[in-house]
Amino acid sequence: MIRRVLVTGASGFVGRALVPALAAADRLVRAAARNPADLPRGDRIEPVRMPDFSEPFDWEPLLADVDEIVHLAGIPYRSGVEDTVYDRVIRAATGELARACAGRSIQRVLFVSSVGAQAGSAVEHPIHETDAPHPVTAHDRAKLAAEAELRQARVPFTILRPALVYGPHVKGNMALLMRISASPWPLPAAAFSNRRSLLALDNLVDAIVFCLANPATLGETYLVADPDPITLAEMITILREAAGRPAAPGAGPPAPFEILLRSSERSVLWDRIGGELVVDPGKLLATGWRPSVDTRSGLRATVRAGLD
Repeated sequence: MIRRVLVTGASGFVGRALVPALAAADRLVRAAARNPADLPRGDRIEPVRMPDFSEPFDWEPLLADVDEIVHLAGIPYRSGVEDTVYDRVIRAATGELARACAGRSIQRVLFVSSVGAQAGSAVEHPIHETDAPHPVTAHDRAKLAAEAELRQARVPFTILRPALVYGPHVKGNMALLMRISASPWPLPAAAFSNRRSLLALDNLVDAIVFCLANPATLGETYLVADPDPITLAEMITILREAAGRPAAPGAGPPAPFEILLRSSERSVLWDRIGGELVVDPGKLLATGWRPSVDTRSGLRATVRAGLD
């Protein structure tokens, strides 16, 4: 029997890639977005309007005849947003969705959380699911609280905590790093020896599709990342080369680069890339998930897609 899956936030960066992938995996996809006109089309795709999460609403129309749910919708981290907004749109809305699923024949709610719910933006050692969560920002605290809401509702669930996601037409901090790396600024690339785990968009989509098809992932929480971390120096070099820029200058103090970002109100980007954050995806790999994109080739493809 073909399953019907509700995808919230279907017109976002992840949702636009996930919806056709689920349709190709023999699922009927109810793709919910604030503006359904932005959604991909297809025989197995049902675009629907998603209400504003800033106020409680009736989930019934979205949940009718649904077997599975992938909950992507929320709000990204950005400066100037009140903590209460993150709590309402991320934590409270997820709890309301989970409670609306109680008593229904929902086979799974897959919630896409964040690596920040596990460890903030920088940790000196590789992180694992067994580490005590230590979110830093209000956004990440809301993600962790949303996970708790889902567990407390006692519905079948899977939680994914992805590392920073990149891919064609990415936005946010990754897009800014790409622009900075491709600029003529004298970046002391060799000075950035800190390692970061990233996650290719295709690998995240594959992980979601894999978990939905794998009963062993029910009731579990997984960190998701490309298996091999990359130094920030190598990341900058790859991004520059793919954009057709000459190699970045050699070693030099990273402090001026940090000062530049913090003075331009981009301190969050520095916080997210300036320290060590190595994610161990071994728990998900042990279930049989295999990423199809390696970080270095994925970064090159991301830059080239923006140049087309």
